[in-house]
Parts: sequence; structure tokens; C-alpha cells
Amino acid sequence: ELALAWAAWKTYLGRPETDGWRCLAMSSVGDALRQGNPEEAMPVLEANLELTRKHFSRDIDLTLRAQTNLAACFFSLEKFEKSLVLMREIYKGHLARSPVSPDSIAAGFNLSTQLSRLERFDEGRTLLRDQVLPVALRSLGADHSITLKIMQMLAWNLMVNPESTRDDLLEAEPIMQDVLKRRRRVLGPAHPDTVRSKKSLEILHEKLMAHVQTELAWRGHSDPSARDIPTPSSRPKGTSGAELPRK
Repeated sequence: ELALAWAAWKTYLGRPETDGWRCLAMSSVGDALRQGNPEEAMPVLEANLELTRKHFSRDIDLTLRAQTNLAACFFSLEKFEKSLVLMREIYKGHLARSPVSPDSIAAGFNLSTQLSRLERFDEGRTLLRDQVLPVALRSLGADHSITLKIMQMLAWNLMVNPESTRDDLLEAEPIMQDVLKRRRRVLGPAHPDTVRSKKSLEILHEKLMAHVQTELAWRGHSDPSARDIPTPSSRPKGTSGAELPRK
């Protein structure tokens, strides 16, 4: 792939910067380099994005390709903040083209994942719950693999935040239960995604029980109000993923 990319670049190198084929050839070289040497690819992809913005800003597809390649390169180099900046632009670009397309949904999901990785849990949760998930449910349906990934990420975001409250965990529980139920039905109980969902739900229940035990210890076993603390076993079943609970 790299050899073909270099051959294309040599073919179009003599053309002016405004030539679309020259721009695509540069992009191909940068993307091919990224697979094996992201450090070497980074300046090529940065130059390609600058060139694209300068001469082809009206070409949304070309711009999104340049942004995506550079964002992936930054990610490979663990330059997560720089990657995040581009991922915001990528999501905005896909929304401008088609808010309900699978590409827009995937871009929103990728952005939320990066936000969670950078421990911006509140922003990631809001993005998923208020923007990405409602669109996925309407356009893809609750059983679609992408929708289930979004639901799982929302629940995981609520669970892994170090500042998660018991209410956050109780909000995550019915979402995870719904994901597990749907994956069992659609994929089967032995599928890796189903197994991961089951494990995530087990971890969530452990966290919930830890919260309950902490509150019981704080209130004291003799406090009648302690009996009102919901636990994973005593709490009524939650709603389906299409009717996510809100605070």
C-alpha cells in the first residue's frame, strides 16, 4: 500500500496545489505511513489537512478524510487532546452533511469515547444521552449493533466515573440489562459482546452493593431509612433502552 501511495505521489507531485489528485495522493501517503510509522506520518497528514482547508474547504468528504486520518494519527501517538479537537470537527462536519446518517452516529460515538478516555465523563454522557443515542434509536433501531454499543458506552460512562453516585449507578443498571438482553437474543449468549455485557453488569452490581454497604455503615443498621436503599436485587426492573431513565 505504501509503495502504491508513493507511486501516486510521484505521479502527481508536479501538479499545482489546487489539483485534487495531488491532494488525494498526499493523503494516501500519509495514511499508508500511519499504519507503520505514525510519527513519520504526522507532518504529512498535517500538511495535507492544511492544504485541504486552503484549497478544498467546500469539499466536505475530502476535509473529513483529512481530519479523520490526522485524528487517528494523533491517537496512535497518544496525543489525545489534539485528537479530541479534530474529532469535534469531524462530528460537526458529519452533522452538517446528514445528522441521521450512520457516519454521523459513529462520529458522535467516537467523540464520546475520546471524552471518556480523557475523563470528561459529564460531557461524554450528555453527548450520548441527549444527541447520539436518540438519533441511533430512531434511524437504526434498538437492536442495531451500533445502537447497543452506544447504550453500553453510556452505561459504562455512568459507572466508571470516579465521581459516580448511587443514582448514576442505578441509572446505568437498566441500560446494561437491556443491552445484555438484546445481545443475548440477537447474538446469542456465547458471543464475545454478550459475554462482555454480562461482565459489565456484574461489575456494576458489585459497585452498587459497595455503595449500599457504605451507606448502611454510615447510617447505621438501626436506622429505619436504611431499609429504603435500593439494591440490584430489590430494585424494580428498569425501562428498555428506548426509554432511558433520566435524572
